[in-house]
Amino acid sequence: MNAPLRRVGVVVMVLFGLLFANLNWIQAYKADEYRTSDYNGRVQVAEYERKRGNIEAGGTALATSKETSGELKYQRTYPGGAKYAHVLGYKPVNLADTGIEKFENDFLAGTSDQLFIDRFKDMFTGDKTGGGNVLLTLSKRAQDVAYEQLRNNRVDASKGAAIAIDPRTGAVQALVSMPSFDPNPLTGHNTNEATAAHNALEQNPNGPLKNRAIGEVLPPGSTFKIVVAAAALENGIGQDTRIPAGSSYTPPTSGTPIRNAAASICPEDEVTLMNAVTESCNTGFAQLGVRLGADKIKEKARQFGFEQEDLTVGHLGEGGHPVAASRTGSMENADGGDDPAALAQSSIGQRDVRMTPLQGALIAASVANGGSQMRPYLVRQLLGPDRTTSYYTANPRELRQPVSGQVAGDLREMMVSVVENGTGENARINGYTVGGKTGTAQSAPDRPDHGWFIGFALDKNGNPVSAVCVMLEQAGPGGSAEAARIAGQIMRAAIADPGGR
Repeated sequence: MNAPLRRVGVVVMVLFGLLFANLNWIQAYKADEYRTSDYNGRVQVAEYERKRGNIEAGGTALATSKETSGELKYQRTYPGGAKYAHVLGYKPVNLADTGIEKFENDFLAGTSDQLFIDRFKDMFTGDKTGGGNVLLTLSKRAQDVAYEQLRNNRVDASKGAAIAIDPRTGAVQALVSMPSFDPNPLTGHNTNEATAAHNALEQNPNGPLKNRAIGEVLPPGSTFKIVVAAAALENGIGQDTRIPAGSSYTPPTSGTPIRNAAASICPEDEVTLMNAVTESCNTGFAQLGVRLGADKIKEKARQFGFEQEDLTVGHLGEGGHPVAASRTGSMENADGGDDPAALAQSSIGQRDVRMTPLQGALIAASVANGGSQMRPYLVRQLLGPDRTTSYYTANPRELRQPVSGQVAGDLREMMVSVVENGTGENARINGYTVGGKTGTAQSAPDRPDHGWFIGFALDKNGNPVSAVCVMLEQAGPGGSAEAARIAGQIMRAAIADPGGR
């Protein structure tokens, strides 16, 4: 064989070798990826041959599947539309799925290992047993009220969030983010139309796809004073201890004075801690924070749940909506020592302090529940396709204990005073003891303030029945009072319909 033919033969053999290696690579390492790819048409057709299970709350189907006459046999639908969008998410054909639809996908789709017996039986019967059903903790009434009250708030805020939980279990009773969106156009089988609908939502400057209840962090204003008050109670300061106050306070190293929201708020030189919480005394808490020091404030916030980066809300096991970490930010100088100006501002929930509405609800729930903070969850049960077999039932568990029972009791009394004698009166509920804390937080020099309220309701026996946080973004004057009113309405609804636990 002459040299040119020999070279050609070698090249051909090398090419065949590379082709053989590539085929083995695909079969051994890439097969699963290609088989399950969203771009694999066969996978899509097979996925839609089995009816997807329902997502339900209180016996009502919130997500279901209807039969079609197209190549894809079933289409996902959401009867509640925008009301439950940020809880449920959506299950589209080509786009990425989100929310509970994503986190419980295998069980809903019927492909979970837990449902192997059902699939095994199908091999002999030729049937396509539907997917499993996911039952949520939501109170339908509380969710309805939270959605309607946020949407029709009296201060014309266009963005906000509300979340309510059962302090005794951590079960989420309501979760609403505003503005919301209708997920139904995103699940249509015309993928061009679904993609266009998604793009329009993604480009909306108000961010309707954002889950503000668990994913947005904003300065919490005076609601953070509950954390500072807890640190004070643990460091020798009682409800009746008098602390420095006054109409104005300028921290050392800063020429910028801190003032109260109105001249009538704690103008005296000293007030009790109880009065400082009730009146929401900025000057009192600014000086109290400087007295306690950054380490104590930051550690107490951490014990309440600030800085946690791995919390999820869904199944009590793994998975669920990821929760953004709440932060206290820096309160130190460059040399590591306390910066009194930063510490004073942080102690009234400003500066670099950032909090999610869920974190606010967890603070209120911990106080209401004797200092025990339960892990929040949304999925209370997984039922098989036949609805008779339960594959999972939530077993509530404690997440942490940020304060002792004694400190929780003192905080509870101070928060009750806020509602009965202070700025939270709009949250009152006849026949129930309600405690809370309002918060007004500066957003930017040229923008209206955020309005916050965190609170809880206790029955006549002192048992906690609901804890809530309402945030109205850039609500302006009256925002915190309106947040308190909405919170009271949500808790009233949760009392009437507590949801699943």
